[in-house]
Amino acid sequence: MTTTDSITVNPVLRVAPAAPAQAAAYFRAELAFHADVSDVAAALSAGGNPGFVVLDSRSTAAWDQGHVPGAVHLPTALIAEQAGQLLDPSVPVVAYCWGPGCNGAARAALALAELGYQVKEMLGGFEYWVREGLEFETWEGRERRAADPLTAPADSEDCGC
Repeated sequence: MTTTDSITVNPVLRVAPAAPAQAAAYFRAELAFHADVSDVAAALSAGGNPGFVVLDSRSTAAWDQGHVPGAVHLPTALIAEQAGQLLDPSVPVVAYCWGPGCNGAARAALALAELGYQVKEMLGGFEYWVREGLEFETWEGRERRAADPLTAPADSEDCGC
C-alpha cells in the first residue's frame, strides 16, 4: 500500500483547490458580476447618486408584493423592447429577482449585457433584501420586517465581511 492509497480524500478536497493566482482571478471576476444585498443597500442609503440603477426583473404581481425602493420595474421578457426607454446605457444596472433559488436576475442581466449595458446581479434578490430587515415598498406604502438573525447580524448593521 502506498502513502497515497492510505490517505482518505474527503469530498471537499477530491478536486484540489485552485492555485492562489487562479483563485484570485476567479473571485475578482465574480465580484465584477455580483453585488450583495448589504452592499447595494449601503450604497443606496449613503445619499447622493450611487452610480448605478437597481432593476427588478419580476412580474407586476411580484413587484406589487414588494420591491426595493427606487428600483426600476422591468420584467425580463420586456427588457429587449423597453430597456432603451427606461435605462441610461451609461449607468450600470444591478438586477434582482426573487432570491437565490431563482435565476431570473441572471437571465435579466444576460439580456441587458447583450444590449450593451454594464450589469451586476444582486445576490440574494428580494428575499434577502427583506430577510436582512431592509425597507421595501408595496402598493400600500413602505414596510420593514425584523432582520432574520440567520442572514443579518443581530446587534450590528455591518456583518464585517
